[in-house]
Formats: sequence, structure tokens, C-alpha cells
Amino acid sequence: MHSPIASDRVHSGAHGARFHLLTMNMTNPLTLAEMAAALEQSPDYRVLRRLIPRSEFATSNGEAVKTALLLDVETTGLNPAHDQIIELGMVKFAYLPDGRTTRVLDTFSCFNQPSVPIPAEVTALTGITDEMVDGHSLDPDRVAAFAADAVVVIAHNAAFDRKFIERCCPSFEHRAWACSVSEIEWRNHGFEGSRLPYLLMKAGLFHEAHRAVDDCLALLEILALQLPHHNQTVRSTLLERARRKTIRIWAEHSPFELKDELKRRGYRWSDGTDGRPKSWYIDVDDGDQNAEIEFLQKTIYLRELEPRIQSLTAFNRFSVRG
Repeated sequence: MHSPIASDRVHSGAHGARFHLLTMNMTNPLTLAEMAAALEQSPDYRVLRRLIPRSEFATSNGEAVKTALLLDVETTGLNPAHDQIIELGMVKFAYLPDGRTTRVLDTFSCFNQPSVPIPAEVTALTGITDEMVDGHSLDPDRVAAFAADAVVVIAHNAAFDRKFIERCCPSFEHRAWACSVSEIEWRNHGFEGSRLPYLLMKAGLFHEAHRAVDDCLALLEILALQLPHHNQTVRSTLLERARRKTIRIWAEHSPFELKDELKRRGYRWSDGTDGRPKSWYIDVDDGDQNAEIEFLQKTIYLRELEPRIQSLTAFNRFSVRG
């Protein structure tokens, strides 16, 4: 007759792994790290580790480095024309020509008291209360001085962050920006989305903060990831994309019944609340605009026309000036 222990030890999969951990723990207690490593050996488990921010990444070995800035704002709402910043976080770091981060250079964090109470839903999301921001203000000169030596500003949704920071710190109007949401083709790289918590999870990490500097430090880890099937980091891919000139084409006054055709083509909707046209639009690489205009003429408008177009670079892309 087989003993219960001998019988259970031959089980495979999740139950076997669980029993193995339990028996090991009774005879020779495992550390949490050892338990996590044991679980990772089974396809039935995925292990997430809490993100512990680090300051050192790759060594430069005497190579010249450049400085970049990660930026994140927490606000009273989504409309930069009416809502206000309640917290600004920035992380300055050095990186090599191949896109690898070498080290964190400095961090910056400050609250800003808005002219209206912080909405309850914003407090629920960010944890920031009226009491926390009371008496605090954002100093544009200090912010500009901190960012002065950065060659590029990176935000995880630059179309949001850039518009807010430019309104209170005009020095950011003339800087090059990159967006780690829209300028990385995450789905083409095997990711199902671009939200920061999801990307961290895919990297085997999690963090429970929604504060500006914490989100910047989390993004720093994402930028350091090697993209699957590519000999490039997320950061190098992002900066390569951000350097390209793109052309924005507006499909103004397009027939309502053809909106699904535009959506399938990759057009996005602007509701006009931020000063841009109330219209569908698309961004294409410089050189591809003629094919897109031909699509509009033959499929959407059924006539010759010259749509509104804009030339965009890292210096005006995502800006209120765009």
C-alpha cells in the first residue's frame, strides 16, 4: 500500500507544485524568493514582483551619454483648457546611444493647489486630497531649471501631459517630446494594451502607487525592456519613432455614415474641446500623405479636395500648438 506522501509526490502540475512547496517548508523552510522561483518553474503560475525602483542600470564604460526626462502630471480632470495640475513628477536619467539607461540622475516632485476642490473621483484614483496640496504651488522657474539639460521629454500619454505642463510652464513648448503610449506599436510587439499596470505585469512587476514620480519610475523600467524578437529596448524604439516627421490629415466634414470606415482605417476623433478641429484625423509617415489623401477623395468624399494637413515633429507633436 502506498503512503499518502509517496502518492502525492508523483502528482504533477499545480497540485504537485503546491505539495512540493508545503513539504519543503515543513523540513527546510523556503524564503519567499525561493517559493517564487519554484512557482515559476510551473506553467500553471505567473509570479509578479513588487517594483523596487533602482538608480543604476547599464554601465557607460566611458561612452558619451545623453539626458532624458520622464514626466507625469496628476490633474483635476482631463481638459487642459479648464482643469489644473495637482501634482508634477519628473525623473531625469542618462542613456547611451543604443538606448540603454545608465542611471537615474535626479527626481522632482511637487504638489500644486488648484483653484477648485479636487474631485472625489480624482482623490479615489490618485490618493491626493485637498489637505495634501494645501499651500503648495508649482514654480515654473524651478521646473524649467530641472529640465534644462534634457534633450527629450518622455511621457506615458504625451498628448495629455504635454498640454497641461505647457500651460503652466511655457519652456516645455520648445522641447522634443516622445510618447510611450502612441509611439510604440505595442500590439505588434505581442502586447494586448499599453496601460502602465498591464505593461508592468507583462514584465513580471507590479506597483500599487498612482503618484506622479512613482509612475515615472515604473515607466523607466518599461523603457529598459528588450522588445520580443527585436534587438532593441523599448526606449531606443521609442526615440527612433519620435524622431520621424509625420503628417496629420484631417477628414473634416466627412459623412457621418462613413465614420466606421475611417475608424477601421485608423482615424481618431477630436471633439474640438482643446482648440483643434472637431473632426476625424490620422497621422501618417512623411511620404505617405498622397496615398491617404487619395483614399479620402475616392472613398469618403467622392470628389477632389485638399484636406487640412499639418507637419509634425517631436517639437510640436502632442502640443497645444498642434
